[in-house]
Formats: sequence, structure tokens, C-alpha cells
Amino acid sequence: MQSKYTRNRFFLFFVALIAMLALDGCAGFFNRDAMRVSVAGIEPLEGQGLEMRFAVKLRVQNPNDAPIDFDGVALDLDLNGRAFASGVSDQRGTVPRFGETIVSVPVTVSAFSVARQAFGFANGDTVSKVSYAVRGKLAGGAFGGARFADSGYVDLPGLGASGY
Repeated sequence: MQSKYTRNRFFLFFVALIAMLALDGCAGFFNRDAMRVSVAGIEPLEGQGLEMRFAVKLRVQNPNDAPIDFDGVALDLDLNGRAFASGVSDQRGTVPRFGETIVSVPVTVSAFSVARQAFGFANGDTVSKVSYAVRGKLAGGAFGGARFADSGYVDLPGLGASGY
């Protein structure tokens, strides 16, 4: 009878040890710093019909001691708090440990998005800055990818309070 009790205690100890190691391993994965993503540039692309297309260049920085592999990119761009453009790319690559890379994502802007922004400017307000927000995801990797976000303002020279 004593041996069965000993086996059960050993089994429970073993299960508890495995659970602690698994949780410790998961904590290591989740103890990563967020990627730093900023808009590095925007270049025009050929569009069709009433749409405009741009290549948004993102600078992705990895402040971690392990590389981040990605297989696909999704991107949403808002201007002045309104949805403006979106795009996807099947680009794949790696952001090296403590390194950076440039990722290019083609985005589409519909004529309706442009009109919505134009009507927002036509309210008679003098605008010298436009707010932007970029949200997206680098897909792939062991946990399905990594999300990112960036926001800021773009100065519009010549459109401020001084007029033309």
C-alpha cells in the first residue's frame, strides 16, 4: 500500500514540476518588448479607376534578443480619426535581434475615403496638422504574429492660419 501512495505523490510532484516549467517557459515568451514601428516613407503606385495606391514603408525595430520571423503583413491607416487606407502583403522576412528592417506594404485608398477627408477639411477650419494612426500585424511566428501601432501628426506647410 505504501508503494502506491509513493507513486501517486511522485506522479503529482512530476505533474506540478512540468506545469511550473511550462508556465516559466511561457513567461519567457510573453516577456518581450513590443516592436517599434514607424512610417519611414510613402511612395505613389499606379491605381485603377477611382482608387489611389501607395507603398507605405514601415521601419520595424526589434528591441529583443531573439529575431522575429514574419510571413505576411496587414496594415490600416487612419487620418484625422477616420479610416483612410488599408493593405496587405505576402512579404516574408526576419527582423533581426536588436535590429531593424524596412517592410513595404501596398495600400489602397478609395475615392470615398478621399472625399470624406476633403469634406472634413472643407468645414472652414484652418488645418496645419493632420493626425495619423497606423495599426497592423506581422503574421507568422510561433504565436501567430506580432501586432504593432504608431500614431502622430504630419505638418501641412502653407495650410495653417497664415493662409496660402
